[in-house]
Amino acid sequence: MTILSEQILKQVDKPARYIGGEMNAYEKDLSSIDVRFAFAFPDVYEVAMSHLGMQILYHFLNRREDTYCERVFSPWIDMEKIMREKNIPLFSLETHTPLKEFDFLGFTLQYEMSYTNILNMMDLAGIPLLSKDRTEEDPIVVAGGPCAYNPEPLAPFIDFFYIGEGEFAYDEILDLYKAYKKEGRTRAEFLEALLDIEGMYVPSFYEEIYKEDGTILEKRPLHPKAKTKIRKVIMTDMDEVYYPTTQVIPWIQAVHDRVTLEMFRGCLRGCRFCQAGMIYRPVREKSKDVLINYAEKLLASTGYEEISLASLSTSDYKDLEPFANELLELCEKECVNISLPSLRIDAFSVDLMQKVQEVRKSSLTFAPEAGTQRMRDVINKNITEEEILRGCNLAFNGGWNRVKLYFMLGLPGETQEDVEGIAALAENIVHEYYQIDKSKRQGGVQLVVSTSCFVPKAFTPFQWEPQDTCESFIEKHMMLKHAIKSRQIKYNHHDAKTSVLEAVIARGDRRVANLILEAYKLGATFDSWSEHFDEEKWAKASEISGVDYAFYANRRRDYDEVLPWDHIDIGVTKNFLIRESKKAHEAVTTPQCRVKCSGCGANTFNKGVCYEN
Repeated sequence: MTILSEQILKQVDKPARYIGGEMNAYEKDLSSIDVRFAFAFPDVYEVAMSHLGMQILYHFLNRREDTYCERVFSPWIDMEKIMREKNIPLFSLETHTPLKEFDFLGFTLQYEMSYTNILNMMDLAGIPLLSKDRTEEDPIVVAGGPCAYNPEPLAPFIDFFYIGEGEFAYDEILDLYKAYKKEGRTRAEFLEALLDIEGMYVPSFYEEIYKEDGTILEKRPLHPKAKTKIRKVIMTDMDEVYYPTTQVIPWIQAVHDRVTLEMFRGCLRGCRFCQAGMIYRPVREKSKDVLINYAEKLLASTGYEEISLASLSTSDYKDLEPFANELLELCEKECVNISLPSLRIDAFSVDLMQKVQEVRKSSLTFAPEAGTQRMRDVINKNITEEEILRGCNLAFNGGWNRVKLYFMLGLPGETQEDVEGIAALAENIVHEYYQIDKSKRQGGVQLVVSTSCFVPKAFTPFQWEPQDTCESFIEKHMMLKHAIKSRQIKYNHHDAKTSVLEAVIARGDRRVANLILEAYKLGATFDSWSEHFDEEKWAKASEISGVDYAFYANRRRDYDEVLPWDHIDIGVTKNFLIRESKKAHEAVTTPQCRVKCSGCGANTFNKGVCYEN
């Protein structure tokens, strides 16, 4: 450890965030390495170490003998202060090498409110924030992940965006870079060569032209090889796709401190607010035997006492019952707990949860998203109140008495009746509990109702919808709070101010980069942490940059408006999203993919649920 002294570590909270050397982390001989890649997660260690994508790509890149992938995360406020005072550049965990010495700096974009941390990490590393200012001495900055599907708000800062799944093209990219490096070619030549690789978007080869009203006239390529459409890349055979048989074990407790088993990618359901459900289509599953094999290896190599199943909707796994029974048998033998997120509340799920939580029953969590049937039809949730109450009844009879319910406020077309409907549904669930025979009840019922604020996202049927204003969200929070009468119901809500800003960035064009840059210059970082979010800094940045929140967040778009992300092709067509948008206005639902194909366009990938039968 050369960059960090023991004296510095004694001055910071949780010094284990910075030392590296964890179990299952890689150690490589740098003399035999051709490509050094810094995988960057723009948040603190405990959040970053919970991220499955980081674990997958870290091991995927390190399986190459010529490449060393190291990790770097956002230093916490106390550590940053010392680093700036002592001129310590931001460094990797594995070898404590300054980031400026790497070939690549790769950011995963999971949440728009972490964007100022990206700028802060580059600044701490001494890397110019704007890609046009970088020289041959700087690493090539790449970004991927779900937020990369609208790359424009970060376009001036990122050298290239990777649109799609990392396992598909990183080998080709690194092989190309290695050859170019050996030949002494320039970064500009390398970025130009990336235009030939599917899924790569190099912002410097494009410009946005605007109309007088502020909307986009066109996205203009500036290079003959720059494609007008960047098509996402995906892995088609999930049984053959690389998956690590081990995970790096953090020194301190991570947010999700357990083995994670990825069951499948994509979602059948088509909820109209959900970006992940659209951008990750089509659904591609791993087979039961492959999953059990990975579970055995991961538990053996980590020693974890809990395994979590990762998917957007676990209940939709085709072989759930035989898989769950085999996994239960394995976990009982190893004395390992199973975490079952994303389950629908039906008879099998409750039976499965009873087996998993035989001794201590944790709270039951599910997400109706809306309080009235009309609003659930608007968002295409495809669940009735009768099904919700039946599921709760099954759970209560099974020994649960604590329930968490997740809803959204501000959904398109929402009325006062819909807001009060959330309270009514919660009250009905409490009533359902007290219909059960006293001998079967586990004391009183505890219900937690949580609401988030609807944020319209790119590539969803709601991408054209206006978002509620901050004042409207606050009004609805108060309306719902007063509508809840039962003392058994506790109400929590998400902060409206960050949700409005999230919407501005999520649907932003390149001009929004100026807002992010100005906010960062004013000292904005860790904006996703409520105690660090400073609304005044962002308001000042809006004034300086001329970025009007209402233009991006509160304005309805026409279907023929050019959207900042229209040059990205996710397979799901714009025509499908328009059809779904119109059906939402009529409160008409669309069945899930296995019931009936809705012709979304994802069959263009020739794989997955589209071709099951």
